[in-house]
Amino acid sequence: MLSTIVNSPICRRVSRAAVLVAALSATALSPGVARADSLNALVWCDHADPALLEPFEEANDVTVNIKEYEGTGAGLAIVEQSQPGDWDVMVIDSIDVRRGVEAGLFAPLPEDALPMDDLFPEVRLDRFTTADGKRYGITEKFGYNTIGFNRNMVDVADMQTLKSLSDPKYKGRIAIYDYYLPVIGMAALAAGKKTADLTADDLPAIKDVLLDWKANSRLVGEVTASQTALATGEVDILVGGGEWVTAGLAKENPALDFSIPKEGGILWSQSLAMFADSEKKDLALKLIQYIMSPEGQARLATSSCYWGMPANSKAALTDQQKAVLRFDEQPDFLKRAQLYPAPDAALDKQMQDVWTDMLQAQ
Repeated sequence: MLSTIVNSPICRRVSRAAVLVAALSATALSPGVARADSLNALVWCDHADPALLEPFEEANDVTVNIKEYEGTGAGLAIVEQSQPGDWDVMVIDSIDVRRGVEAGLFAPLPEDALPMDDLFPEVRLDRFTTADGKRYGITEKFGYNTIGFNRNMVDVADMQTLKSLSDPKYKGRIAIYDYYLPVIGMAALAAGKKTADLTADDLPAIKDVLLDWKANSRLVGEVTASQTALATGEVDILVGGGEWVTAGLAKENPALDFSIPKEGGILWSQSLAMFADSEKKDLALKLIQYIMSPEGQARLATSSCYWGMPANSKAALTDQQKAVLRFDEQPDFLKRAQLYPAPDAALDKQMQDVWTDMLQAQ
């Protein structure tokens, strides 16, 4: 989903609500009565929600001690500074699972003990989550960087193509999410290119698209600023938005929606892995099994930090939650989605330079 040297796209999406969630989880995960056992997990903010963890803790008489991190590099740095056995479970970008395997961090997961057949096939991502015929990660949640919008303020038909982002009628009504990889991926799709095949030769065309979008935009902002601009009506369209923005705000503003345009969207995906030096592998596997269960998947998908699609197609979501997430449309969305660009260090630097040029353009 992203280069291994940049921040996680999900953790960069954390809204102000995450601060409250973190405070609540600190209380919820430090109960007054001692538990019989404990697990230590490196996670993203959606796993800090007590609504997700408390049922597992109570059922297994265990405390799940969590540490949130942002980006694969930061997570691996924490592991490097820890003692063997300090950590049991990790949430990691699906495309970075093999990086952990190559570092000798993860233990194989027993496929026969996991709901592999219930996963949306397109998000199994076996070429990233398996190695040498063994599974080391299982996708738990996914979604898209695409077009988020207020359907009361735009022509919804326009939102079915990336070309509309350059339409003069939307000038000054657009915000751009300030994270270069997914938005460069979107620009690549608009230029008719595949994210998996990008080279330096593609960057001039991508830059032209980005400059067109910038000229039409009102602001380029980090997650809170861009999300707030859409939610408050400062803008009507968010480039790089998706269900991670609109689903959690649907109750406050049901007019907020997202589309996967005909050119496609950029797929993000996160996985669960178990540490090879965990001394509690049986319990760690139980946590993974719980999160991958229909009930755990529903709680994870609707976490108060950010919503996303559950990887398990049998997630126990309500009809209303499915409608907000566009659950029934996922097979079509996934057919048109492409993974985050995963550039090497040289191309990544060039992409960042293109992004800087776009930011500085008047």
